[in-house]
Amino acid sequence: MANLFDPENAPEGEPLEIVVGDFLQWKRTDIAQDYPPANFSAEYIARITAGGASEISLAATEVGGIYLFTADSATTADFDPGYYHWQLEITETASGNRLVVDRGTFTAIVDLDANQADPRTHAEIMVTKIQSILEGKADSDVSNYSIAGRSLTKMTFDELISARDVYRREFQQEKVRDRIKRGKPSGSTVKVRFS
Repeated sequence: MANLFDPENAPEGEPLEIVVGDFLQWKRTDIAQDYPPANFSAEYIARITAGGASEISLAATEVGGIYLFTADSATTADFDPGYYHWQLEITETASGNRLVVDRGTFTAIVDLDANQADPRTHAEIMVTKIQSILEGKADSDVSNYSIAGRSLTKMTFDELISARDVYRREFQQEKVRDRIKRGKPSGSTVKVRFS
């Protein structure tokens, strides 16, 4: 593995996953030919899914005629864990006109070094919570009740089972994607023997 702190070894293209608090660095050589850094500037803008006031912006620096994007550990430590949508903006220096030339997504995951970091995905958390509710449902099977004119309706057993199964499938898909990313078999292969 090459030293990823060295700009010469910066990976081509945006990361799909980052760890909050990690140093980030990547390059985009493909856009430098059409938008030379001498006449244009490039900037990534990212926003977490479900909106929010915080916006991440990373301006490129020109290194050897290409665009290099970096974010130090202090900067990424302020990223909220979650799923982000980004866009790459090119601005023409002379006119100030801007174009969005690329879009994508990345996931910011928790740093296990951080105190009380929960590394589980949303799907895994939901499976655990719904399973806990199902286990306690046998003790209190009242589905709705009313107190002082206010009412509360709980999910039925069947609705909970259905929700749990949806999150289980999502969690399984996450595990398969992780295995594939690490070069492992997906575990989805069905073997058949004919006699």
